[in-house]
Amino acid sequence: LVCLLSVVLVGNILFAAKLLMESGLNPVVLEARDRVGGRTYTVQNKQTKWVDLGGAYIGPTQNRILRLAKQYGVQTYKVNEQESLVHHVKGKSYPYKGSFPPVWNPLALLDYNNLWRTMDKMGMEIPKEAPWRAPHAEEWDKMTMQELFKKVCWTSVARRFATLFVNVNVTSEPHEVSALWFLWYVKQCGGTMRIFSTTNGGQERKFVGGSSQISECMARELGDRVKLDSAVYSIDQTGDMVLVKTLHEDTYKAKYVILAIPPGLNLKIHFKPELPPIRNQLIHRVPMGSVIKCMVYYRENFWRKKGYCGSMVIEDEEAPIGLTLDDTKPDGTVPAIMGFILARKSRTLAGLTKEERKKRICEIYARVLGSDDALHPVHYEEKNWCEEEYSAGCYTVYFPPGILTQFGRVMREPVGRLYFAGTETATEWSGYMEGAVQAGERAAREILCMMGKIHSSQIWQPEPQSMDVPAVPFVTTFWERNLPSVGGFFKFLGVSSFLTVATVVGVVAYKKGLLPRS
Repeated sequence: LVCLLSVVLVGNILFAAKLLMESGLNPVVLEARDRVGGRTYTVQNKQTKWVDLGGAYIGPTQNRILRLAKQYGVQTYKVNEQESLVHHVKGKSYPYKGSFPPVWNPLALLDYNNLWRTMDKMGMEIPKEAPWRAPHAEEWDKMTMQELFKKVCWTSVARRFATLFVNVNVTSEPHEVSALWFLWYVKQCGGTMRIFSTTNGGQERKFVGGSSQISECMARELGDRVKLDSAVYSIDQTGDMVLVKTLHEDTYKAKYVILAIPPGLNLKIHFKPELPPIRNQLIHRVPMGSVIKCMVYYRENFWRKKGYCGSMVIEDEEAPIGLTLDDTKPDGTVPAIMGFILARKSRTLAGLTKEERKKRICEIYARVLGSDDALHPVHYEEKNWCEEEYSAGCYTVYFPPGILTQFGRVMREPVGRLYFAGTETATEWSGYMEGAVQAGERAAREILCMMGKIHSSQIWQPEPQSMDVPAVPFVTTFWERNLPSVGGFFKFLGVSSFLTVATVVGVVAYKKGLLPRS
């Protein structure tokens, strides 16, 4: 039995252990924390009933995590988007419907439309499983998203929202991330509409009772194979069996090991023999994003009474929060608003006290929603993922310029009998719970293939679409497909007549209801 033991380390790797156990092996899960779930973290108390302080959102095309939830009887519910969303910019709030805030300035309309169209078009060239093989990989990898925005966007309006788009999706700044990596990240989540949308997108639903239930159900199924408080500090592959040692000086012998932690946390482990040069350099070069997740609870759902659903897109450098979603329970109880303090702001505001952050958040909610009720919360919860020893940030790692093309290809490459999982190694919804499931299953199948239990063609298995949460295609309008960029208009019409024609186009588009992107 010892020869069939597979030791699985830290994080959402319970998926891999479950598959190995079902295949007749005897896996052991070594979890550094005193709980399972990794970057999902559900807390229960009398004020909130339950609250997801970590990963929480799921949606169409995330079929593996939906399959697991259904298997364990965990229900989903839709995040409220019945009433109007709010876009707050330049000190004013504008209600709207749809995935993206509407644009009223004709010049900005062309700029916005071209920005999303360009990102999706560039993404189509990038292979999900190997972005470094894209035709323009070297060029795009040397470029930051900030540099790409300067090339593509003509208006400060578009550049400002594009910055928020990066902040929200990868908890990092445009100047920090490789354009190749970010475009790949958006592409493997289904494109700009799928990744940013609530309805029909990545934030459509949550789990009734919290996301940690999925890991907890698997942990119960695995029983005493799951060892908590078992942080690993040594992996030795020099003998016939792999020796794995924990901080409590427990030693495990295994035929194979799956490592499912963010790459940077590999630095906490002593490897013998040393990791290969490219892998060793990779783990020094891919940092985690920065985010503080904040929940403000109220006595009543005052925003719905004002005709707002609770979703706010806030473009204000002084505002701590960039994006909110309604976090009220599906039965209408425990009214709450979830907000993200993102990237640069999370690092700046980390120095404040919890009470000071709560006060600033309530003040911006009051301004955006136009209600003093926001100033009087009954409870507040927050989680700064940057202080987590065994995460070092959230939601996921990001690749700075020049790293993906040089080091990315070793993300999933085994090192001897050591295999790599974790959401960062996924090719669909990497950075999400769905990516964690795909990565865990893929790593487990790689081991099963090495043992001769399955054919190599079975390692990457397509997942059938969830019948309960079907994906609806996003349909672009004729204008979204064919409106020229700002630069295209300049070239075609000349500078003198541009503003007049653009104004006419904007008025026509507005009257035909073409301005909101939905």
